[in-house]
Amino acid sequence: MGFARTCAVALVGVEGVVVEVQADLEPGVAAFTLVGLPDKSLSESRDRVRAAVVNSGTAWPSKKLTVGLSPASVPKGGSGFDLAVACAILGATERIDPRVLVDLVMIGELGLDGRVRPVRGILPAVIAAADAGYEQVVVPECAAAEAALVPGVAVLGVRSLRQLIAVLTDEPVPEEAPDEQGRPDPLLAGLRVPGAGTATGMHTAQLDQGNDLADVVGQFSARTAVEVAAAGGHHLFLEGAPGAGKTMLAERLPALLPDLTRQESLEVTAVHSVAGLLPPGKPMIDVAPYCAPHHSATMQALVGGGPGVARPGAVSLSHRGVLFLDETPEFSSRALDALRQPLEAGHVVIARSAGVVRFPAKFLMVLAANPCPCGRFTQTDDFCECAPSAIRRYQARLSGPLLDRVDLRVRVDRVTRSQLTGFAARGESTATVAGRVRAARERAAARLADTPWGTNSEVPGRELRSRWHAERGAMDEAERCLERGVLTARGLDRVLRVAWSVADLAGHARPDATDVALALQLRTGVPRGVPMTIGAPG
Repeated sequence: MGFARTCAVALVGVEGVVVEVQADLEPGVAAFTLVGLPDKSLSESRDRVRAAVVNSGTAWPSKKLTVGLSPASVPKGGSGFDLAVACAILGATERIDPRVLVDLVMIGELGLDGRVRPVRGILPAVIAAADAGYEQVVVPECAAAEAALVPGVAVLGVRSLRQLIAVLTDEPVPEEAPDEQGRPDPLLAGLRVPGAGTATGMHTAQLDQGNDLADVVGQFSARTAVEVAAAGGHHLFLEGAPGAGKTMLAERLPALLPDLTRQESLEVTAVHSVAGLLPPGKPMIDVAPYCAPHHSATMQALVGGGPGVARPGAVSLSHRGVLFLDETPEFSSRALDALRQPLEAGHVVIARSAGVVRFPAKFLMVLAANPCPCGRFTQTDDFCECAPSAIRRYQARLSGPLLDRVDLRVRVDRVTRSQLTGFAARGESTATVAGRVRAARERAAARLADTPWGTNSEVPGRELRSRWHAERGAMDEAERCLERGVLTARGLDRVLRVAWSVADLAGHARPDATDVALALQLRTGVPRGVPMTIGAPG
């Protein structure tokens, strides 16, 4: 009788559970039994592993073979257990010393020819192994750079099962024939899953380095709102006619955000790794992601879910970045209302019969909408052909509770001829505004250094009212708006948060009456007689 064990990782969302893979050989009729709540793709590993072992030059045992995945109560899925199953079997046959396998964590899919293919979720799997105290992991060679992002873990990248057998038995490591030059490496297919992000419109700010905020003609009020949103992490609602520049402003917002810290980069990379959306050749995402799903996206595409194991949605793919919902009233009401919980909690919890999955979802949301179905309704002309009832129905698609969670509301007016032809003053560049945003974030970080919050938008209202006051009398007008019903209690707290962001941008120690008036103007959309510019157009 032979017995061996090694370890793999089962992913539940972006969290991992270390699974012990045990192989037991007993005399009897040759059979291969896999137990421990495997799903369909994992059950099929029996045929993949058998072919990979034989094609790697090792004999398959002609005995009763049982492979157990412990703990048996945790559902397990995917093909990432193949490598661990194969090595546990080889340990039971004593082709590999079983003692060598005990402290190893193995992650990878096996091809029928013995090649080791990458799978989704390498980074969160290695993080789970490190948290469990393991110091050595074996991963596919093309995913070794992603696994190496986790400190304190020795990573062994292998291209085939025969290479791993040679390493573990101190035999000469065989050289694998290189792929034909000029052709894509087929092993990289596991790092980016086709179709996994078709409904998200996901890309990173690095893909848009040619986009500059100075390209936006006019719209100084909207530019100020975008700057304040970037400085404090506030949600933004842009309403205006088609072609006024709402999408241009949203696309340039990620470049204003500071680069991600290492911890934030690991969080974002883990989500994108699970979704199979890591950019090729770049194992770590260090800039704010940008996600712009189409208005036909379902609720599952926005918040996550889907059949079988729940997958991250747009709110998680835009974690630590920007979620842009263009033509917001055209989204389904169920999908929009599902955003309320992640907007407040910073994460999304998806309950399924197989278990509960939790994905991070701390994002900056930008909504964009036309004033009416035809887009030409304004208070200054009569070009609109929509009936008043149609306008009311269109605007009512955005529920009050959702809009109450949006800190900034700005009307984006049509661009004038003088602005478009270049005779008007041009706005500041992305680099100039990003520098001011960076300085504002540093002021906020210094003020919130001993707290669990990093930006003004995260600070609870009770803490703002008790610890960080505005100047005396600065909040009088906002409090009168609360008494008249213009603001809710949540809205008053959000005005104070925005006022702190305006003060940080202006370099004030505390928000004064002008900062609060600008925050009120940005919150309600009602003019308060204060200039809508923080940086002068130049």
